[in-house]
Amino acid sequence: MRTFISIDFTGGVAEKIQEIQRQLPDFRGKLTEPENLHLTLKFLGDVDEGMLEKIKERLKQVKFRRFFVSIDDLGVISPKFVKIIGLHINDCTPLHKEIDAALSGLLPNETKFVSHVTIARVKGVENKEEFLKKLEEIKFKPLHLEVGGFELKESILTDKKPVYKTIEEFSLS
Repeated sequence: MRTFISIDFTGGVAEKIQEIQRQLPDFRGKLTEPENLHLTLKFLGDVDEGMLEKIKERLKQVKFRRFFVSIDDLGVISPKFVKIIGLHINDCTPLHKEIDAALSGLLPNETKFVSHVTIARVKGVENKEEFLKKLEEIKFKPLHLEVGGFELKESILTDKKPVYKTIEEFSLS
């Protein structure tokens, strides 16, 4: 089972992200579907049922308070390779570190956490420099939301789009 831990963006936040998606310059690729908008706190990869139960038990021990985040910047993960367009999310690193620590010994620690929500996957652009310039010109009011929990999810890859199923939800105090 292919799994990851995430914070989902639904409701009003997903609608505002869709407004940003509609402003993106032309590219070959696809937008992230509204139901799939999320921040990956940790990608776990393929795990079996026994490991999944251990992961759930460790995640239940995560003690973290609810907190607010802001989504305030649009860009590409790597300007050298324009593959992922994302929105930067502030203030998720402490929760990520707490989850990483909880899973220490079961799974490898994360080496490079990039706090973002992927809003599009790019297969190609006509002119990279022009595309990046147009991307920088997109302006939006920062989005603010409260994070009240996180989810353990299964990722099912299909021909049309990935399907993410919630395995278990974990609330923050």
